[in-house]
Amino acid sequence: MSERPIIVFDVNETLLDLDSIRPVFDRIFGDPAAMRLWFADLITYSEALTLAGVYVPFTDIGGAVLRMLAATRDLTISDADAAELTDRFATMPPHPEVPSALRRLRDHGFRLFTLTDNTLAISGRQLERGGVIDLFERRFSVDETVKRHKPAQEAYQSVAAALGLEPGNICLIASHVWDTIGAGAAGWQTALILREGNAPLDVGPQPDYIGKDLDAIADQLIERYPAAS
Repeated sequence: MSERPIIVFDVNETLLDLDSIRPVFDRIFGDPAAMRLWFADLITYSEALTLAGVYVPFTDIGGAVLRMLAATRDLTISDADAAELTDRFATMPPHPEVPSALRRLRDHGFRLFTLTDNTLAISGRQLERGGVIDLFERRFSVDETVKRHKPAQEAYQSVAAALGLEPGNICLIASHVWDTIGAGAAGWQTALILREGNAPLDVGPQPDYIGKDLDAIADQLIERYPAAS
C-alpha cells in the first residue's frame, strides 16, 4: 500500500455552497442562468489574466465580471449590489455533508489543507463562518505566494515546495475539472466531486477518484488507505 497522501481542498463550490449567492443574481438579472454564467466567466478571466502575466485579486475580478455581465444587458451594478455579493461570497455555508466528511478524513489520519484563488482573509472568513476552519492544518492562497491563479502549475508547485513533499504524495479534492487538470498535470493525485453543473471531461489528466459528494470521495480514500492497526 502506497503512503497515505496529504489532502488539499479547493474551497469555493467544492466545500462551500455556491448556490447561496444566487439570490443576488436573481434580484439583479432576473435570470436563473446568470449566477453560473458569472462564475464561469470569473474563472475564465482569472485564467486569461494569469496567462497574460497579469495578477488581479480574485474578488476584484469577480466584481469586474459582475459589472461586465450587467453591461451586456444594459444594467448598472450599484455599490450596494457589489457589497452584497462580496458579503454573500465570503459567508457561503458548507455543503451539508462537508463538516462530517472532513472530520472523518481527519480522524482517519489524513492531513487536511486548502488551496484557493481567494485571499486568505476571504477564505478564512468563509471557513470560520462554516465552522470548519480548525479542521485544516494550513491554508494556502495564490494571493500570498505565486500570484498566479489555478490551474497555473506554479500554484500547485508552491504548495508541494512549502510542505516539502513529492507531488504524488498530495491529493487535490475539487469540484472543477479545470482544477483537477492543473493538479494532475503537476503530478498530484486528484479527486473530482460532481457538484451541480460539473462533470468529467474525457481529455487531459483524469481524476483518480470521482464521487457525487465529499462523503463518496472520503469513502474511496479511506478504503484505499486503511488506518494503521
